Amino acid sequence: MMEDNDAKTTYYHYKLIKKVNINRPMLWSYLSLPVIMLIFLMFALHWTSLFLLALALPVMMWTHFVIIRSFLVIKGSHLRKRWSYNWRLPWQGYMPEQYVGYSTFSAIQFHVMWIGFCFTIVFLFFSPPAFTFSLLFWHIWLAVPRLWTLYLLKRERKDGMIKFNKQDVSYYQQ
Repeated sequence: MMEDNDAKTTYYHYKLIKKVNINRPMLWSYLSLPVIMLIFLMFALHWTSLFLLALALPVMMWTHFVIIRSFLVIKGSHLRKRWSYNWRLPWQGYMPEQYVGYSTFSAIQFHVMWIGFCFTIVFLFFSPPAFTFSLLFWHIWLAVPRLWTLYLLKRERKDGMIKFNKQDVSYYQQ
């Protein structure tokens, strides 16, 4: 009876191909960008930019969540269970909590970038300039770590798996 159960079990053996470490100076530089943007908006436009910058962050995070969730629903229901909301820096937002295919993650980020830009352009016509700049800033700020990861892994085979950890990003192949 025990042999029957072991025969049906699937074992995955992944080989670590590349590990991208997140160093502290890079993380601190990334975290200082919102402060620089806030100072720029307050001096260039108006002091109310503080409130608009604060409002634009949850709006853009929600937009990213809706885009990613919609992509996962269309792609397949089994993928949704592997994603959750994350507050770890620099991976804040809706991120995979387990391994995710490189091609799937790449396609998701492509959709997030273009739909997010279109969403921001819509606000260009009927909202204050500070809010539009804030939306654009948060959109790029949230996407930069993910795009940087894809850039560093662009020479690797596209059939691998990516795992986002607290201190690094690991790229595996089966």
